[in-house]
Amino acid sequence: MRRSELGRGGFEVSAIGLGCWGMSGSYGPADEAESVATLHHALDRGVTLIDTADSYGDDGHNERLLGRALDGRRHEAVLATKTGFVRRTAADGTTAVEVDGRPGRIRSACEASLARLRTEVIDLYYLHRADPDVPIEESVGAMAELVAAGKVRAIGLSEVSEATLRRAHAAHPIAALQSEYSPWTREPEAAVMPACRELGIAFVPFSPLGRGFLTGTLTDPRRLARGDWRASNARFAGGNLARNLALLRPLEEVARPHGAKPGQVALAWVLSRGERVIPIPGMKRRTHLDENAAAADIGLTPEEIARLDAAFPPGAAAGDRYDPGQARWLGR
Repeated sequence: MRRSELGRGGFEVSAIGLGCWGMSGSYGPADEAESVATLHHALDRGVTLIDTADSYGDDGHNERLLGRALDGRRHEAVLATKTGFVRRTAADGTTAVEVDGRPGRIRSACEASLARLRTEVIDLYYLHRADPDVPIEESVGAMAELVAAGKVRAIGLSEVSEATLRRAHAAHPIAALQSEYSPWTREPEAAVMPACRELGIAFVPFSPLGRGFLTGTLTDPRRLARGDWRASNARFAGGNLARNLALLRPLEEVARPHGAKPGQVALAWVLSRGERVIPIPGMKRRTHLDENAAAADIGLTPEEIARLDAAFPPGAAAGDRYDPGQARWLGR
């Protein structure tokens, strides 16, 4: 697996990383033994960037899983985790997800993540979303203190605006910005990705396969497993899904002469966007990891890239990527 630089003056990571959200049930039931085997297989193949968050699964399940899986192999991984999302329980027993970027909360969350991950240092610590009630300089300041204390090596942000990114970077160097990005989610190209290139910040696309849609295997939402997050997502619903299915044909046609699958071409397209564009497709099976890792070896021609650019213009996907409640924290 070839390497990419994580931020200017940062450290090297694999060109494709491993997103671990699906290992905690977000896309239907997960097999813990297979998840651990997938993590080990990733390291064996040279996939070193491993991405999690303290909000993945109940009670830090995903971080605990990684802590166990990486026991004895921690030195082989560049470990990224995130904080910011919190679940609060109201007096009537209902729960709601909120964003908390207060410095004290960030410091305590980091300590909890270190314990769950069984590590002395987090390689890349992200603020999962910018807190609208806390100046970004205050949140980043707390993260900078963690760097100075040797508990974090580098810091990142997720799903913030260009303006917020620049303010944060002025307060402390930002190594990476994580946002959803794929052929059917191209909004970051307008402002955020150019800012990353200018400032020497790595851009880390999550869901580079369109939450699995661009693999061409999710054609019937009725086949989604119980608890699968996509069952309530607008892009996989009714008429939106029917319109989105037409987008798969160009991927299939470009994939054919390469002897590749549509998802591999989608990943190759993402990789073509720049040296410091490091996608982290979600994977919870070894077979998926092998398919995705092989995408790094697909060389799309300029003509093929132009064809996919034209087939997937910004806004091509039908349906919002988040419901209004989840979308309110995007691009702050």
